[in-house]
Amino acid sequence: MPIDAAAALGATIAPFTSAWDADDVILYHLGVGAGLGPGKATDPAELAYTYEQRLVVLPTFAVVPAFPGLVQAVTGQVPGLAVNPVMVLHGEQDLVLHKPIPTSGTAEHRPRVAALYDKGKAALATIEVESGPAGDPLFTNRFTLFARGEGGFGGDPNSPPPGHQPPDREPDTVAESPTMAHQALIYRLSGDKNPLHADPDFAKLGGFDTPILHGLCTYGFAGRALLHAVCGGDPARFGFMSGRFSQPVLPGQTLVTSIWRDDAGAVFQTAKPDGTVVIDRGRVRVRALSFDGTVRGSCPQAIQQRLEHLLLAARGDPVGVEHALGAEPVDQDQQLVGGQGEVYPVA
Repeated sequence: MPIDAAAALGATIAPFTSAWDADDVILYHLGVGAGLGPGKATDPAELAYTYEQRLVVLPTFAVVPAFPGLVQAVTGQVPGLAVNPVMVLHGEQDLVLHKPIPTSGTAEHRPRVAALYDKGKAALATIEVESGPAGDPLFTNRFTLFARGEGGFGGDPNSPPPGHQPPDREPDTVAESPTMAHQALIYRLSGDKNPLHADPDFAKLGGFDTPILHGLCTYGFAGRALLHAVCGGDPARFGFMSGRFSQPVLPGQTLVTSIWRDDAGAVFQTAKPDGTVVIDRGRVRVRALSFDGTVRGSCPQAIQQRLEHLLLAARGDPVGVEHALGAEPVDQDQQLVGGQGEVYPVA
């Protein structure tokens, strides 16, 4: 049945609720490589993701509770959006963190078809899932699907042009992340049971010689690298991440994330060691810190400012004490950092 753009575009999907706890969070973290590598299993920095006594949540965990919204979209539960699930590829992923994710919680998720384009031989659909209380969401996912063989329905062909091209210079940071041969078998336990990532026969039906790694697993590996390289390992600084999936990854391959910092956060690419880009046009944006109602600089700049105030406080400087105690994260909806380190008044 062909796509009916008039019925599908803007259609809402029945809201659903999901809950998670520390075990769900740790399982996801293991699925995206936490604790993987020589000496990493007992590294205090990694134990923050793998040990419940000191647990913090990776921002990209947000894709897990919202994922059923994507499943609903590709299994015929959206009016006018009938597609063959075997022929659907995950094309792009945008994630907005409105606030840090708690280690356990419950959230209502509200999916809708936010965009739909006719690319001739394929359809491009964006499923937006807002999660958390209406009007005060915790996070928002935008899953963009590339449905092969579903084009030609007469819809708008003019999808937005790709952005976030890396600058013409060497990256500021390069992070290498090994994956395991059974990485996909771990990641699928976080809810994506698509047999494409486990069953060799099903993978062949989709045009692949062997099961491939989940795109969102690759996304999580890149997110871990970005969190540490751009936000100093602080999830509260992580405001937004987007990327385009350009090539499949096989479990066991190493992921190389190249990062170019700027005043908004960073542009990134994730590739295989041979240079084949697997996440392209990537962007991460960071939250600012607020001092006395003023947002200052980008993530590294804000952290530096905070450290300076803490140093002054340690020396007994009253201004340093005041600023060190008064620093609070700025809400994502108020301000994402941009420009050249300008100072932004907060209303």
